[in-house]
Amino acid sequence: MNELFLVFEQFPAYFYITVTVLGLLVGSFLNVVIHRLPIMMEHEFRAEAQEFLEIEPQQEATAYNLVVPRSGCPKCKHQITALENIPVLSYLWLKGKCSGCGVRISPRYPLVEAFTAVMSFVIALHFGPTWQCIFALVFTWSLVALTFIDFDTMLLPDSIVLPVLWLGIIANINVLYTDLTSAVIGAMVGYLSLWSIYWLFKLVTGKEGMGYGDFKLFALIGAWLGWQALPVTILLSSLIGAIVGISIMVIRGQDKNIAIPFGPYLALAGWVAMIWGEQINQAYLTSIGL
Repeated sequence: MNELFLVFEQFPAYFYITVTVLGLLVGSFLNVVIHRLPIMMEHEFRAEAQEFLEIEPQQEATAYNLVVPRSGCPKCKHQITALENIPVLSYLWLKGKCSGCGVRISPRYPLVEAFTAVMSFVIALHFGPTWQCIFALVFTWSLVALTFIDFDTMLLPDSIVLPVLWLGIIANINVLYTDLTSAVIGAMVGYLSLWSIYWLFKLVTGKEGMGYGDFKLFALIGAWLGWQALPVTILLSSLIGAIVGISIMVIRGQDKNIAIPFGPYLALAGWVAMIWGEQINQAYLTSIGL
């Protein structure tokens, strides 16, 4: 791997192109994860409920995971071929329509692919060909998947959050982003801070202001970046969430009871903190004369 890093250091353009193309390919896979993982979770919940209640399933369960069945058109069941599955390009070539029945394909698929590629390029530009870059890419791709799953279902799957949280602590054994002590404290403070706010809000209003998935996601960010990054992350996420929330209320009407997922704003703020957290902190301290 170190030899590969040396090659990329000598030819940085190849490195940026490689990471960007990889981001496109991963973005294509993330579309599958975003769509299928919540369905898999529902199937698992139903199976566990039937087993607990000792209810015989009405029909034999067919395999459904991130690999099978093959992706296809929900209307005509046309299976997507390899040429129809090239990130972004296939969508443009098909003019955003199924080749079998002509039904419109959601533009979100190429947008997720392009978004993932751009974020991957920024990571490559910031960290260069290093182990920090490799781990940061995994961090980034995980946040992309969590963001869109939370937007769609208001769920933050443990099957993504918990392994990535532990991966952050493992990465910081070698002090990739912060020291191990800061990472462990960051995970604890990240979880307990939002947990405390959740219960305080519930005691005062009788309502739930956020979900337990948000606690775990904040703990994940703390495990990767350390407790020092948590203040800027929560401030950025709150600012973004407030702007988006107010915009939604204005567009949809003055309904304050609209449920808005907080995970996407935490994820975006955590990613920004990884790249520009120190500069943001420094700019803030300078602005207040410290």
